Amino acid sequence: MLSIFRKNNKKLKNEGKESTVSSEEILNQKDDNIDFDQETEIETELSIHPSWALSQEQGYVYRFLNNELAPLKPNQISLSGIELQQDGDHLIAVAFVRNSLNKAITFEKVTLLLLDDNQQPFARHEFDMAELGELPKTSSRPWQFVFPKESLMKSEFSTSDWTLAFEIKPKHALDLAESWDKSLSSEGKAQLKEIVDGLTPPKHGEVNFMGLQAAKHPDGNLHVTVLIRNGSPKSISIQQLPLQVWDASGEIVAKGAFKLDELEVKANTTKPWTFIFPSSLILKEELDFSTWKVAAVEA
Repeated sequence: MLSIFRKNNKKLKNEGKESTVSSEEILNQKDDNIDFDQETEIETELSIHPSWALSQEQGYVYRFLNNELAPLKPNQISLSGIELQQDGDHLIAVAFVRNSLNKAITFEKVTLLLLDDNQQPFARHEFDMAELGELPKTSSRPWQFVFPKESLMKSEFSTSDWTLAFEIKPKHALDLAESWDKSLSSEGKAQLKEIVDGLTPPKHGEVNFMGLQAAKHPDGNLHVTVLIRNGSPKSISIQQLPLQVWDASGEIVAKGAFKLDELEVKANTTKPWTFIFPSSLILKEELDFSTWKVAAVEA
């Protein structure tokens, strides 16, 4: 059973703070064609998951705590902390998941953060919130979130002044080096931005490489333009990069190691870069780039 009922004579109050995000940010959904203004307040009705078998007393506790919550504004999703307990090596956060939309919603996998009183994260974990089920319109559903030991980022934190929050990553963006920014036309920049915006962002912490253009020049050198995609929340610096190129035959047609002047790719961005393979590093005479790929390999 939920940790909130493990204590006896517990004073009824929500111990965590509330965090609120736009439904468009987290679900890409909003109420359309409804006459809301910024002053509209929406009360959320208690909704218990069908699989939960609560006693009358337990139901009363959740109803009381839910009634204590402040109304939401239109098109909001909220996490309102009820209780945080340490259970062995992991943390159990009990919170209301609240929906101010005038329609039912469902979640998929989301990353949640536990924040301290300075709004700094002390735990981070991915949850499959499909398990929450369909959250009815303008409703509030209590749920238990278990943060395993490996998700904890600090050893000391308070269990009385905390916030459960969705991790909202900034939109993955194009990052142009200064030389590219100066040399590219407005149309070229717009095309690159459209390409980056149309790609599925790399996973959290992932760095990958995507081939953009490959062409053999009259001088015999092979010019390969690559999108360096950084899904990490931190900038990365690349000093040396061994690359291999495959053409439509599936054969390696060029390979070489490139020394870079600490090429920086900012957090959650994609940076295009062109690598020039001299003719001495090209392994085939005839190259077919109707389909091709490029990858970083071990030196």
